[in-house]
Formats: sequence, structure tokens, C-alpha cells
Amino acid sequence: MEHFFIEYSDPDSRARAGRLILKHGTVQTPVFMPVGTAGTVKALTSQQLQEIGFDLILSNTYHIFLRPGTELIKKYQGLHNFMAYQGSILTDSGGFQIYSLSKFIRIQNEGIRFKSHIDGEEFFLSPEDVINIQEIIGSDIMMPLDHCIPYDSSEKTLVESVERTSLWAERSVKARRSENLLFGIVQGGFSEGFRKKSAQEISSLALDGYAIGGVSVGEPQEMMYHVIEMTQAMLPLEKPRYVMGIGLPQDIVFSVMQGIDMFDCVIPTRHARNGYLFTPEGKLLIKNARYRDDTRPVEEGCPCPACSHYTRAYLRHLYICKELLYHILASLHNITFYKRLMDSIRQHIISGTLTDYYRQVKEHDY
Repeated sequence: MEHFFIEYSDPDSRARAGRLILKHGTVQTPVFMPVGTAGTVKALTSQQLQEIGFDLILSNTYHIFLRPGTELIKKYQGLHNFMAYQGSILTDSGGFQIYSLSKFIRIQNEGIRFKSHIDGEEFFLSPEDVINIQEIIGSDIMMPLDHCIPYDSSEKTLVESVERTSLWAERSVKARRSENLLFGIVQGGFSEGFRKKSAQEISSLALDGYAIGGVSVGEPQEMMYHVIEMTQAMLPLEKPRYVMGIGLPQDIVFSVMQGIDMFDCVIPTRHARNGYLFTPEGKLLIKNARYRDDTRPVEEGCPCPACSHYTRAYLRHLYICKELLYHILASLHNITFYKRLMDSIRQHIISGTLTDYYRQVKEHDY
């Protein structure tokens, strides 16, 4: 059964606008997924996300596995019911979090042995375990366990990463028991040869979409752009393509122009909590003294509650006083900005003006 349909193509780039048919509804692409790591997008309710228009969010297998645990999720018959979210959920496999958060990690072909970053308890997860956890979660889109590595890794580490990621993807396909979609992840660092090998092996499997992993791990922007442009050309045109973990507006528009359909990142809510608000004219640092008496909204015309009811001066006051309300309002604004950004991107694809829009976005300081 087909799940992805391309409806429009941009005449001046590889960008496409389409729709992704999932168990919990249809998602228009290109799409940005707010990150709800532990079953919540920080400072926002599930209802607020749906009201803003987010039909697909990301949660994390590693974090849900540790807390609250699969037994509780089973009682609720899935994460959707547990967090009262009616849209669709993609779950990251947790490979990156195990790599970046664990106090102790040992990676073998059998799987990953690690200690919890919470209390040090030791666990082992195989690729089959990770698929089973995601099926308990009820993920609309599951990601297989992959071997994530630093961007400046040695050739020996690259070889291990690519071989292991392919092996685990094969085992994940065999382990799938549900109708949940399963994507593959392409690794290979910043080497064209290793990326090509990984893309060929992953593309040969019976998968529903393909992700570019191993970017946004500290590398310079030009390196990230190079690997996205290079790798997208190695992936099937008819399946959705997902770049994992990137989130600045200019990076998203660039990637869409390369033919990427899906994105996730913590940037909107993390930046909000740190006083960094997004506007079409660039970033606004709310802590700056210049906003102390500013009676304007963060962004004229923005429909979010922060801009509809409050001023920059008030938001700055909340931020300086460390009031919890600031986190809510700022997160609502940034998340609304990202929904409007993706709507604009889609409309510019349809109207054939995406290249001009990219020039506009690049002019601003994000």
C-alpha cells in the first residue's frame, strides 16, 4: 500500500509538496515535527499542538523506555492515549540518545549495552527490542536502531557504523509485526563513498521512507549542506525523505530545495526557553534592554497567544523574573512560527517561488 504521494514539484529546485498517509491521519509535506522527547513538547499541551496545526510530532524510544516504561504505556494502549494526542507520532530509535547521554555504552552487532543517564541502571537493547518498544508505543512511524558516530570519526569507525546500521535495519524489518511504517537511516559520515554504500544497502530493504542521519552533530554548516545534497540523490524519489535533527529556518528551506520532506529539532522550544524568539525578520533576544518598554507584540500579525495578547515588554519582564508563564508563551510563539514557516514553504513550492523565498530567509540572522 502506498503511503506517500507527491502532489507538486518546484520548477527551480528538487522541492516537492505531498501528503503522507498515516494511521492517525494525513500529514502534508514538507513537515516539521516538534520534539516531544518524553511524551511532551516542553511547556505545551497536546491540545495546543493540535490547535496550532501540528499533525505529526516526534517522541523518543530511549526516554519512553526508561520513563514511564513500556508496562505503563501498554495499559494506555499506546503513547497517543497516554499523552492525549490525536495526531501522528514518529519515534526516534534512541540510538543517538544512548550514544550522547549514557554513562557507559558498549556497542556490538547484537545490540547496545548501556547505563541509564537517570540512575545508572544497566540495560541491553537489540534492534528487535527497539522495534518491539515502538510497537508498544504505537508509533505511526518507527525508526530502526542505528550506529550514530561523531562527524570527525576515523575510517574504521565509519566502516563499523555503516555495516552495523545496515545489519540492524535488516533485523528491524524482520522484527516488524504491526502496520506501523518503518523508515531506514543512512549513515556514512561525510564520505561520499560510505554514504553511497549505506544508501544502497538501506534502500534495498522493504522500507517506507528514508532518513539522513549523522548530521547536525557539531559539523560546520557547509559540511552539513554537502552531505544532505549528496545523500538525497542516492535515495528513492518516490519515498519520503527525512533529515534528522536540523531546525534553523535557513537549513530547513535549503534542505527542502534538495528534495527533503521531513524535519525534527528541539530548536523552537529550547530557543524559546533561552530567550530566543523567531520572527520573519530574524531572531529577537527578549532579554535585551531595548525591549523593556516595547509595547509591540513579538511579531505583528502572528496569531499565537503571546502576540495576540502580550507585548515584548511583558515577555521580557516574565523572562527576567524567571516566571513559568514566559516558557509557555515563548514556546507557543516559536512553535507557531515554525508551523507558519512550513505552510509558507509549501505554498511557495506550489506557486513556483521557493527560490525567491530562500533568498529572503537567508538574509535574516537566525
